[in-house]
Amino acid sequence: MSAVFAQPLQPLEKQAKTHAILCSIGFLVLLPIGALIARYSRTFTTKWLLPHWTFQFVFAAPVIFAGWALGYKTSEQLGLGHFIDTHQKCGLALLILYLVQLTLGTAVHFFKFPTTFHGHRPPHSYLHVAVGIAIFILAAYQSHYGLYTEWPIATGGLHVVPLSAKHAWLALVVIFWGLYGLGMGLLLRQFKQESQFRAKMRSKESEDH
Repeated sequence: MSAVFAQPLQPLEKQAKTHAILCSIGFLVLLPIGALIARYSRTFTTKWLLPHWTFQFVFAAPVIFAGWALGYKTSEQLGLGHFIDTHQKCGLALLILYLVQLTLGTAVHFFKFPTTFHGHRPPHSYLHVAVGIAIFILAAYQSHYGLYTEWPIATGGLHVVPLSAKHAWLALVVIFWGLYGLGMGLLLRQFKQESQFRAKMRSKESEDH
């Protein structure tokens, strides 16, 4: 939101702008990069987890928490209340989903149940993917709502959101979903590798018996 304005942004507008930038970077840049790293690299190397985790937690978490805290603070200073309108409720939902996703990711990668699922993906692995997709869909909607609806309502419309910010939102959404869609083409390769892994496990068990 750094277009040419007739007057400088007010302090609360600057704070709201910083909130928007941080949350956009966290949810529309860092988390998508982490997801794409996993989607594209997992069929070519076994060392994909560290960069995936680094983007999803080490890089994204401080940015997301800082952006969310600024949003909470801005709502309070503007006297808007908390978790009342659509933008506030979506923001809370996104934070909860992100925390759930971190928990699921930890469970998927660090708590294995080989005797129960015998080389197959456990249910929480599929849930991890589903929650991730839900986060990206909701984050795109949330950012759009903030740019087009929440900003003029919360700030009184003194300054409009520049077209560059709206174009950036569209570009980030289109690029991510385009790359994610292309990455889905690697699913057959991934499933084949998982099938081969299960076959090796069965062969090893037969030899042990």
